[in-house]
Amino acid sequence: MKMTFYGQFVAGEDQEAIKPLLRRNQAFGVGAVLDYSVEEDLGDGRSRTSAAEKEMGGEEKREKQYRAHQGFGDHHGGVTGAHTYFYADEAKCDQHMETFLRCIDASSGSSEDGFSAIKLTALARPQFLVHFSEVLVKWRRFFHQMAAQEGQAGRAVLDTKLEVEKLQEALANLGIASKAESQQWFTGEKLGTSGAVDLLDWNSLFDSRTKLSRPLLIPNRKTGQLEPLLSCFSEEEELQMKRVLQRMDVLAKRATEKGVRLMVDAEQSYFQPAISRLTTETQRRFNRSQPIIYNTYQCYLREAYNNVTGDVELSRREGWHFGAKLVRGAYMEQERERAAQMGYEDPINPTYEKTNEMYHRCLDYVLEEIKHSRKASVMVASHNEDTVKFTLRRMMELGIHPSDKKVCFGQLLGMCDQITFPLGQAGFPVYKYVPYGPVKEVLPYLSRRAQENRGFMQRANRERDLLWKEVKRRLLTGNLFSH
Repeated sequence: MKMTFYGQFVAGEDQEAIKPLLRRNQAFGVGAVLDYSVEEDLGDGRSRTSAAEKEMGGEEKREKQYRAHQGFGDHHGGVTGAHTYFYADEAKCDQHMETFLRCIDASSGSSEDGFSAIKLTALARPQFLVHFSEVLVKWRRFFHQMAAQEGQAGRAVLDTKLEVEKLQEALANLGIASKAESQQWFTGEKLGTSGAVDLLDWNSLFDSRTKLSRPLLIPNRKTGQLEPLLSCFSEEEELQMKRVLQRMDVLAKRATEKGVRLMVDAEQSYFQPAISRLTTETQRRFNRSQPIIYNTYQCYLREAYNNVTGDVELSRREGWHFGAKLVRGAYMEQERERAAQMGYEDPINPTYEKTNEMYHRCLDYVLEEIKHSRKASVMVASHNEDTVKFTLRRMMELGIHPSDKKVCFGQLLGMCDQITFPLGQAGFPVYKYVPYGPVKEVLPYLSRRAQENRGFMQRANRERDLLWKEVKRRLLTGNLFSH
């Protein structure tokens, strides 16, 4: 088994120690994504439910996907492809932020055009992210319910539009807002100027409505009764929202100053709506002239294409640069087990083939955007040779040159070098994910990578076979030591 990343990383605890490894890779045209890889000890791994929730019965009122669950309080379980963090307190989140700042500095001082990876569960209370995700999903679902009532069920997300007058009538009939009140929702906004509202307009309405004192009501899907959308938000959670945005702001400013791109990793589906929303807020500010902040899209999710196309369209409307990393996903086993145990729909595509289709569909959409607008960039984070070949073919067909640096590739350190190094030598921007941090703290992460490597044995064997084939070819032609 090939464990290159472990041996090399032993000497990579700080900025100076990692330089030899990064320079060796740079000699072959390979850059780095520094990944602070500490995993907290979660102890008994139990979910924490707040006292306020217990008093008001809030946990029972949560939708199933967004409830705390004892068996999944430790979100290490069933995860081999990603590291995780456990929330202790806000001071711990500040400590993680300081470590991410050092990681950005190390990336800047060790390589050109580098990336640093961050996780929002290290910067915010995960339970808050779950609650915020539930609110966002309910608000979007309400839009689709009204669209279905107008006969638009099944349409593509960006093709689904509500006529403003019908929307106002529906809100009045539901008792959510009178027509006069809902007209104020559009006052001073660009919304509704075309006579219709799509999902992106609807999401921006959420931002403005939540600033008003009157509770925002939406119908409960099961009971039909109106319920406050934000009933689960406490004053403390509002503060947590401000704090995580402040931490992201600090990190984005440092990344901009240092010429480093910041990659926000994807996490479990019950965190992800909040993570994506917070990432988008940061992109709005820092991606005005170039893509500094990259969001991550997990293509094993059924909603991946809708998420990608929606965010690309938002970047078009608001004039900022879209930055994305596309992955297949690291939490499949855990996601499916949790959905089965808690009784909600499995968010994962039914087959690996469907995930491949989703990946290529999302990737092709972003590549088309790069061709037409030049204000988009993507990292193809994949060990799949067919996906890399697909990308290269589409780049050639669309006239996207490697020197444009709009498309880059990423693989884990120690894995699939037969993909990484030929790409680098051919002039394509390609990066290795490099674990960063004190060895004693990253051992849990490294052990998970070792476990994950077992799944890559077939590729390691393929790499060995390719190398042996090349050795034999050179022996037969008398060019053993040629480049």
